[in-house]
Amino acid sequence: MKTNKEAFEDYLLLEKKYSPHTVGAYLNDVVSFESFVKESFDQDSVDLVNYSQIRSWIVFLVDQNISNVSVNRKMASLKAFYKFLLKSKQIEVNPMLKHKSLKTPKTVQIPFSEKELKDLLSEIDNPVGFEEVRDKLIIEMLYVTGMRRAELIHLMIKNVDCFANTIKVLGKRNKERIIPVLPIIASQVDSYMREREGLEDLVDSDYFFVSKKGLKLSESFVYRLINSYFSRVSEKVKKSPHVLRHTFATHLLNNGADLNSVKELLGHSSLASTQVYTHNSLAELKKVYIDAHPRNK
Repeated sequence: MKTNKEAFEDYLLLEKKYSPHTVGAYLNDVVSFESFVKESFDQDSVDLVNYSQIRSWIVFLVDQNISNVSVNRKMASLKAFYKFLLKSKQIEVNPMLKHKSLKTPKTVQIPFSEKELKDLLSEIDNPVGFEEVRDKLIIEMLYVTGMRRAELIHLMIKNVDCFANTIKVLGKRNKERIIPVLPIIASQVDSYMREREGLEDLVDSDYFFVSKKGLKLSESFVYRLINSYFSRVSEKVKKSPHVLRHTFATHLLNNGADLNSVKELLGHSSLASTQVYTHNSLAELKKVYIDAHPRNK
């Protein structure tokens, strides 16, 4: 018979369709809390804890200089765990029912400017060899589609359609979506595929983007790539694939795209997730407002 943690893992993977990475993080948090309860309260099971014990763990984590953001993530794991136990009738009362998240500072993601993108793409306009051609296409693909880093890494060759100018990506919770791509990408894809065919060994041959050894790219590799290239043209503190996704959304909104369309392109399940990008359009909106309103003439 499966333990509650094993059943919880199956629930997250099979029913909620979370990624193995997310499931691993949830389980690690539950195990960490289990260790804390065992050490602090000499209690073997976390199934029947009360909120004061959970609160003690929060205090312990904060005393360890764990950030409020990280503490909230751990609490989200516990919340999911106890929600599952309640749903499967393993417990009668959810100890997390009245929990309120710790306050966190609102961080504003600063997107790359259109000039920074133009400067970088001009600088790498004539790539030579497999790695340069691939790197340029990765940057272009992230910018013209707004896809997530994980979606880019898991992009399959069969899902890149240069005739229809579309790509199919597998997003969060295994949701597929089709994203249109600009026609200019097609010629870059052709160049990349020619270079790719020249590799001696293609271990992960089904994946679109690979290393020079023919292996599927890692998340850390893509992060370092974006950080390295954008360090040439930007002094922003954060230079990551997510900032490039943020830039995609912001530039679309600044140039007249409606929020619902951007939501669909990004693969968000709710409009609230997309609205985080609208603050970056406020400066552009103010400019349009000032230029257009009759009272300002």
